[in-house]
Amino acid sequence: MCRAPGWADGASFFAPVKMSQLNEISIGYPVPATLMDRRASAPNSSCTWDLVLAGSVADPTESDFARMRRLLEKAVDWEAVLRLADEHGTSSLIYRNFSQLGDAVAGTTMEVLRQRYERNVHKSLFLARELIRILDCAHGLGMEVMPYKGAVLAEAYYGDMAMRPSGDMDLFVRKRDVTRLKNAVRELGYTTRVNIPEAAEEDYLESGYECTFDSPAGKNLLELQWALQPRFYAVDFDMEAAFERAVEATVAGRGVKTPSAEDMLLILCVHAAKHVWGRLIWLCDIAQIAKRRDLDWEWARRRARELGIARLVNVSFLLAQTFLLMQIPRAIEQEVVGDDEARAIAEEIAGGLARGEGYDELGVSYFRLMMRLRERRMDRARFLTRLAFTPGPGEWEAVQLPRAFSPLYRVVRMGRLVARLGRGV
Repeated sequence: MCRAPGWADGASFFAPVKMSQLNEISIGYPVPATLMDRRASAPNSSCTWDLVLAGSVADPTESDFARMRRLLEKAVDWEAVLRLADEHGTSSLIYRNFSQLGDAVAGTTMEVLRQRYERNVHKSLFLARELIRILDCAHGLGMEVMPYKGAVLAEAYYGDMAMRPSGDMDLFVRKRDVTRLKNAVRELGYTTRVNIPEAAEEDYLESGYECTFDSPAGKNLLELQWALQPRFYAVDFDMEAAFERAVEATVAGRGVKTPSAEDMLLILCVHAAKHVWGRLIWLCDIAQIAKRRDLDWEWARRRARELGIARLVNVSFLLAQTFLLMQIPRAIEQEVVGDDEARAIAEEIAGGLARGEGYDELGVSYFRLMMRLRERRMDRARFLTRLAFTPGPGEWEAVQLPRAFSPLYRVVRMGRLVARLGRGV
């Protein structure tokens, strides 16, 4: 039996860690939080953006530090720098890097960065403790789960959980275990954010990909994922094979299973593309994994082609090169730089991020981009077909149908899409 302890020792540290994901885009699934955040952001000045980029390098060289010093000689809008650092999840990296610049940064600014760094440490430790509780609970029920972001990613690829923000806990779980684990984490004090009607539960396991939970310590604190993305994105990632390839990692001294470096690289590229590469920390993650000398690039390239995600992987590396001055690994350099469409997309995304612009998640531009990111015609066709006929929470909330009539949700979906197109959205 999984039981919830008292929360008094941890809850006070944590406000909700993400914007609400209950708003819907036209597909009827949660809006990417980053797109919502960026739409409200103020435009970035070139100097401010360049300083944030320079300070967000995970393993800076002397050349990187010299670049930071040159930028700090100019007038700096520190309010804008701190805002961007928070938006992009790189405050801890910037704090560590600026700490090595002597008195180049004012003490008052360093104090603000230090406080944010310490808050992230507290949050990371709390989430690591919660993660271990959940892992113990799952293990006690004979279920295998794989944490793959947050503190686990930070420890495995940065060597320090404090160097990367941990907003929530992301766990891969086998589809057959979802219902049992959902019930188990409720006993630990977690409550589901979106209640799926019983009649639609089976459809959601087939078409959706995650179940999010709140807790007394914050909203969206836990995500159980049985697929990499919703089905309509047409990236049919083999989760069972990923479990078989899992490797050992540690979080707060506890051994855990997590995706292999090759799987993690593809997973993070797909995740970043879904959110239009809206946070620098996602590119930092990709760059950190790419530094591994033992990474099997041939396997990763072959698997990306099989999944039809080679182009979005190429865009990810081009953006990491542009923003973080990352050296593209020789094993994939020719393929990356030779993808003309990927370079065009990367230039568009880079320009938008530098200007503080984001995609309108309520319009069609986002979905056009998702189409452009797929190099195979059949994947674009599957994307469109599944987008049109795969119902989601929006349909289930709009109309309540008995289980026997659940196939009619596809008709409801088509009707809602047609109505949205009629409104010109």
